[in-house]
Amino acid sequence: MKLLMIDDDTGLCELLSEYLTAQGFTVECCHDGKQGLTQALNNDGYALILLDVMLPSLDGFEVLKQLRQQKLTPVIMLTAKGEDFERIFGLELGADDYISKPFNHRELLARVKAITRRIEHINNLSTHNHSSLQVNNIAIHFANREAFVKDQLLSLTGTEYEVLSMLVQQAGSVISKEQISEQVLGRRLAPFDRSIDMHVSNIRKKIAEHISTERIKTIRGSGYVFIQGA
Repeated sequence: MKLLMIDDDTGLCELLSEYLTAQGFTVECCHDGKQGLTQALNNDGYALILLDVMLPSLDGFEVLKQLRQQKLTPVIMLTAKGEDFERIFGLELGADDYISKPFNHRELLARVKAITRRIEHINNLSTHNHSSLQVNNIAIHFANREAFVKDQLLSLTGTEYEVLSMLVQQAGSVISKEQISEQVLGRRLAPFDRSIDMHVSNIRKKIAEHISTERIKTIRGSGYVFIQGA
């Protein structure tokens, strides 16, 4: 699979390119935001984008914002250690996951593999009993990984789709944030990690564009439940 890394740290790009190439990936690098955005928009072959926040010409947030207007390519944000704002804002803009600098190469590889595994099985329906499922005006189409609200397509990122699909398939049951993180992000939920909260928040906002009734309820201290009834 081909990855795009947008980071102005050329040394880090070289090290990660060498490491990820040894793991079977093809890596292309851009060192400023404007060039990276152009590359991402003009190439349909990227399975994943590694996007730094601090970039010349366009920062990572602006790159992600403009990218999401046209494409849903999975994005892992590279954020500064301890900067909660960067992580939360990136997730609000549609990032699939984040990792804080400095990071362990093996942790980054695990994050990348967790997302690319979903891409490899994008058309694999072996784990589903039906090609589609509808609960309370929300329809999940497993074959093409799309979700609809009253026949209106939701513009979901891959991670948002996975979260919503998991909740709909287990409608009426409380699903913990830990379960969602392990199944969707492929990692254990760290203390004070708000990534799942932000993905659910994004899904709610997109559903609310079409219907006003709450579909995903927060169960304080437990997790989330997709409401079965009207």
